Amino acid sequence: MTKKIFQSVLLACAAVMIACIFLFLGVLYNYYGDLQATQLEQELGMACVGVQQQGEGYLQALDDSGCRLTWIAADGTVLYDTTTEASQMENHAAREEISQALSTGFGESARYSATLTQQTRYFARLMEDGTVLRISDSRMTVWALALASIQPICVILAIALILSGLLAARLSRNIVQPLEAIDLDRPLEADTYEELAPLLSRLEQQHRQIRNQQQHLEDREREFRAVADNMTEGLVLLSARGTILSINHAALRFFGSTDACIGQDFITLDRSREIEDAIREAELDRRAERILSRGGREYQLGISRVEEGGKESGVVLLIFDVTEKVFAERNRREFTANVSHELKTPLQSIMGSAELLENGLVRPEDTQVFLRRIREQSARLVRLIDDIIHLSQLDEKAELPVEKISLDDLAKQEIQSLSAAAEAQNITVSYDASPVCITAPRPLLHEILYNLLDNAIKYNVPGGKVFLEITRKGKNVALTVRDTGIGIPPEHQSRIFERFYRVDKSHSRQIGGTGLGLSIVKHAVLDLGGEISVQSAPGKGTAILVTLPVKE
Repeated sequence: MTKKIFQSVLLACAAVMIACIFLFLGVLYNYYGDLQATQLEQELGMACVGVQQQGEGYLQALDDSGCRLTWIAADGTVLYDTTTEASQMENHAAREEISQALSTGFGESARYSATLTQQTRYFARLMEDGTVLRISDSRMTVWALALASIQPICVILAIALILSGLLAARLSRNIVQPLEAIDLDRPLEADTYEELAPLLSRLEQQHRQIRNQQQHLEDREREFRAVADNMTEGLVLLSARGTILSINHAALRFFGSTDACIGQDFITLDRSREIEDAIREAELDRRAERILSRGGREYQLGISRVEEGGKESGVVLLIFDVTEKVFAERNRREFTANVSHELKTPLQSIMGSAELLENGLVRPEDTQVFLRRIREQSARLVRLIDDIIHLSQLDEKAELPVEKISLDDLAKQEIQSLSAAAEAQNITVSYDASPVCITAPRPLLHEILYNLLDNAIKYNVPGGKVFLEITRKGKNVALTVRDTGIGIPPEHQSRIFERFYRVDKSHSRQIGGTGLGLSIVKHAVLDLGGEISVQSAPGKGTAILVTLPVKE
């Protein structure tokens, strides 16, 4: 702005200076022209008196360095000229100033010479004898005068421009300084020109409006970030060009990145071909979905195209952790298949035995064998159904009443209820239980103790031993069931808590196992907030440790 003001002032000064110079030359030229005309008229008058008194001798006595005098007869013949031989001059009767003098007694005219860039002025007076005396003098034209004065004019103009430049620089600084001192954040506090008051008031009003809008946008952005960052689902917003506009914490964890990715291309965040194809599909079909596996978990990606004014303005990615849903669906299918298989086996045995009895194909002495088989398989079905019901209740996390239970008393009851099964296999069951009370649902503690002891008896060797130990460890209680049974190979130990999983299927069916006991135990332990672990070796027995929190 200072530069523009400086240039404007300097140009204005230069224009005024040039105009003044030419105006001065014009005025001066006219002034001296008038002065010259007056002098010529005076000299012509004196010359007329001299010629009338002395005749041609007066003209010859004049210095030819002065004005030119020409004596002309009434018929236009030149009688004498102070600068040129009269006989060589043409008739002057047609000259304007001569004709005027002959007719009115006085005449004047001016003629220009383009080659000499001069103006010659003529004055003529009629004398008493009828002759005409003419005086003339030349002077430069105004343009010739300007050209002749070009050097002093340039000097004056240069000095004027230098002074104008200094003045313009100072003036522009003085004009701009108050403007530069204006604080645009607080324009009304500025001490500047009164003429700017309406503008500054408008600026202050716009500042308030902008601050309010900015505050509103910041509030909305904070609300959006608070909602987005507290979402368990991942959220990514992309521009139409694929630039990351926003990403929440869940999405950053999914992609293993940081906030530094904002503003970069999505390809720098993830180079997965599958996600890239899904984004392209959403851009064409408005929506796309994918199921991805990462870090042992399952994720569902929902990708939607965002439109504004009929044109694509961006893409939204939503990332859902569907691990539990996928695993639950997988477990449901496996559970359904296993239940169908486990129910079908005893039912086929029952139906086959019943059909043989019904058709009289069984010898009388073998009838009891088939009836015992029917009873055993029916009992197996009842146990299987009971275990399925218990497991379903645990899956549904039904609210169970809690009570204060003495674990050593409960352990005695469970050992007593399994004493017949232990005696049938010649298994010795012993326990060492400290007097520990725990507040928990009785059915869950029953499932834990009963199934652990039942498994230790079933999968033991004839004449083997089972030992139950209950100890208090700080705020926890530890239940350990050890046996001297067949043991579990290491490759199976991580899967024994899965539903219907059996290490030795033929042995399990032989002893009537359902494959759900340890799965029920694990669910019950987890519902109580505890932990379960196993230590075993083939042929050396198994030890299962359950740690439960003691809730007073």
